[in-house]
Parts: sequence; C-alpha cells; structure tokens
Amino acid sequence: MGSFRLDKMASFIRSLVSEMLTTKLNDPRVSRFVSVTRVEVSGDLQIARVYVSVMGTPAEERRTLDGLTHARGHIQRWVSRQLSVRHMPELRFVLDPSIKGAAETVRRIDDAMREIAPEADAAPAEPDASEEDTDGGPA
Repeated sequence: MGSFRLDKMASFIRSLVSEMLTTKLNDPRVSRFVSVTRVEVSGDLQIARVYVSVMGTPAEERRTLDGLTHARGHIQRWVSRQLSVRHMPELRFVLDPSIKGAAETVRRIDDAMREIAPEADAAPAEPDASEEDTDGGPA
C-alpha cells in the first residue's frame, strides 16, 4: 500500500470524525472543547489511531476519552458509511497533549515577557508638547 493511500485515508477519517464530534455526537461525557489533532492509519488499514486534544482538566480529558471509547462503534459505523470503503479501520482514540502543551508554552512566554518588560504592557505615552516643532515645518 502506498503512503499516499494511507495519508488520504487518514485525512478523510480525521475530517469525518471531527465533523461527527462537533455536529452529531451528543454524549455528555465528551467535552465541547475536544478536537482531532491527527489520525495515523496502520499500513494494513486495520487500525486508525485518532489523536484528540481536550482543553480542560485531567478529569475532563479522562471523561472525554471514556465517552469517545464508549461511542467508538457508533462513530466508526457513521464514518464507514461516509467513506464507502470495503473495510473500515478500527478506530482507537488516543489523548494528544500537544495543543494543551503548546498553549501552556505560549502562556509561559507571555508571563516571561511581562516580567522582562512590564512597561510594554502600558499604553504608549503621548508626545510632550515641548518636544513638538513650533514652526510647523519639517524638522
């Protein structure tokens, strides 16, 4: 099987699972702040690992992962109907901390920048009237 076919299958699964999570899945355990970050399909098309990121507490992450695992059959059946493939890979949901980690990194950088240059957060000062050219011409 070519890499192109695996990448194409992974891309289709990612978009369809994302659509399913945002519009069609009504499981209260699944957080509203869940997103599919990537999908990896095995070379034999038997397994598709669906990496999801959840913005929330570790308890919300676990609850969302449990809800997705519980609804796996329903999600897989719907995706299979949309793809019209002979054999649908088994979906396995995996927690991906990359987005949450990136957000934490950005927060730390922002905090460090505020410590280094606290005056950068202040509004720019208005020019002093004594510094203005009084003759109205170019300086």
